[in-house]
Amino acid sequence: MRLTIFMRCISKVSKSSKKFANFPDSYIERSMEQIEWRNPNHGPQYAKDKVIKRRWFHFAEHRPWTQEFYNQNRPGTHRQEVLVEPVKEWNFFKGDMVEVLCGKDKGKQGLINYIVEERNWVFVEGLNCKHQLIGKRKDFPGLMMKVEKPLLVTEDVALVDPSDLKPTEVEWRYTEEGEQVRVCVRTERILPVPLMDQETIDYKTKATYKEQPKDTVEADLTKVTYEPTLDTFQMQIMKSMAIKEDRIPKKSYWYFISPRG
Repeated sequence: MRLTIFMRCISKVSKSSKKFANFPDSYIERSMEQIEWRNPNHGPQYAKDKVIKRRWFHFAEHRPWTQEFYNQNRPGTHRQEVLVEPVKEWNFFKGDMVEVLCGKDKGKQGLINYIVEERNWVFVEGLNCKHQLIGKRKDFPGLMMKVEKPLLVTEDVALVDPSDLKPTEVEWRYTEEGEQVRVCVRTERILPVPLMDQETIDYKTKATYKEQPKDTVEADLTKVTYEPTLDTFQMQIMKSMAIKEDRIPKKSYWYFISPRG
C-alpha cells in the first residue's frame, strides 16, 4: 500500500499569529484584503455583493498585517503556491527548548524565539543561521549580519524533555481537573507552555501590562449597567419614577377556535 501525504495551500492566518497580533480578526482581514473587482450597489443589472478578491497569499517570516507582507503579495505579482503539510495538533510554542535534528547545527539545543505556523516554521535562537551582507555600496563595504533561518517542525526539530534534556515526542492529554496539557510520551512528564508564549505586540505578559489612556478600565468593564427583568417597558419607567401601581388588571381569557373540517 502506498501512503501519500496530503498537502494544503495556505489561505488563512494561523491562531498563533492572531494571538500575537492582539488585533481583532476583522482588522487583520482588512489589512490583507486585495479586491480585484466589486459590483456597484446601484442598478438591478448588477449582481448583489459580487466580489472578486485574492484568495491565496504567500506567507513568509513577516506578519500578515505588516508592510513587508504586503510587498511580498503586492497586487499583480504571482508566486508559486506553497504546499504545507497539515499538522493535526500544534505542539510548539515560543520559549520552548528544542533540539535541531538536521544541518550543521544537528544535536544542538536552543529556545524558539519566533513561530510561523502558516508554514510550519520555527526560528531557534542562535541556530541554523546564515550570514548576509547588507548595505554594500561603492564607498561602503556593508555590514555582515547573522540571520536565523526557519526550521520545519515536522522533520527538523524536536521538543526537549526537561527531565533528561533529550528529544521526545509530545501529545496532548487531560488532567484530573480537566485541564489540557502537553505530556512527554517517553517519560510521562508534563511539559508546560512557556510564559514567553503570552507575549504580544502590546505586552510581554498580561500581568505586566500597563493601562493606556484609551483602554477600558477594569472597573468600567465589570460594572453592571443592565439587569434583565420580566417587567414591560412601561413598568420599568414607573419603577424608575417611583410611581406606584394600585390598579388591578381585569381577568383575561384565551379562546381557541377549531378550524372547520
